[in-house]
Amino acid sequence: MDIAELTRRMHDFVRAKGWYEPDTPHPQTPRNLAASICIEAAEILEHFQWNGGMPDRDALAGELADVALYLLQLASTSGIDLERAILDKLDQNYGRTWDHTPASGTPTED
Repeated sequence: MDIAELTRRMHDFVRAKGWYEPDTPHPQTPRNLAASICIEAAEILEHFQWNGGMPDRDALAGELADVALYLLQLASTSGIDLERAILDKLDQNYGRTWDHTPASGTPTED
């Protein structure tokens, strides 16, 4: 299954729930989808909050899937070809260098 098929199946699910209807209590706007990605990403982090080891794999898989589904939906509803965006970003990153890590622990681009 590829990104296009996953996106189609995600849209089928959202339509089946009625979340694309104008009067839905869950409007699928880009802002709401972006917020949902952040909320779900925080739920991933919760699995590591007090645990130095690997969390429950099934629970983590579910949270990762939630983030991926919202990401597919945000890209699609925003008119972004996510597959192309990922490939372009990989190409761009090959040209970047991260020569040092500051005190924050996050590599910086030179």
